[in-house]
Amino acid sequence: MTYFVIEHLEPVVSKWMWFEYKNVSRIVGRENLVITNVKDDRERRKLSTIALLVFRESITETFLIENNDLIVLDPQALKELKPSDFSDKTVVVIGGIMGDFPPKGRTKALLCNRLPKAIKRNLGSLQFSIDGAAYIAKMISEGHELAEIPIVEGLEIEVSDKHSIILPYGYPLVNGKPLISEELLEYLKNDIDKDESEFIRLGRVKSIVEYDDE
Repeated sequence: MTYFVIEHLEPVVSKWMWFEYKNVSRIVGRENLVITNVKDDRERRKLSTIALLVFRESITETFLIENNDLIVLDPQALKELKPSDFSDKTVVVIGGIMGDFPPKGRTKALLCNRLPKAIKRNLGSLQFSIDGAAYIAKMISEGHELAEIPIVEGLEIEVSDKHSIILPYGYPLVNGKPLISEELLEYLKNDIDKDESEFIRLGRVKSIVEYDDE
């Protein structure tokens, strides 16, 4: 059995990240998902609804690094993830990072360098969303080669006749459609402008738990 760990690496669990984390839970199953490095008590309680375990500590401080074969997904890794990388003790580690374009190499700096004994693997030349990376890793864990998984580069989301949002990342295709959370799609179409205004007003990104107070 393969477990999937998201090492949360942003200051808060934003609404966008919450939708991606929920989608990871749907993809790999709540019983196979662990989220680490979540410092806020309320965020941990909320995340516990979608993950088997949620830790305040980094994965580097948990029992998960003991007697398991860790694979860290890193776009800068030299080798591609393959089915042969998996064993019955594999733990796939994904950085909980909002993507930069172009990439800034934060996975290597914030995660890989702190897990020197872990295997580092890439998913090809593209950068993926957190849930997209989880889906591809799960498919490979089930025996599929990366080259067999259809992927589209870039995604355009029409907000109105005159306004589109371009997401410049790779997206695996599932039944011919890019894999993206339906909740995230609705958020991008209807609510992100409001949250960007809030970001300017507050000078910070709001946590998902702050919306529960509204």
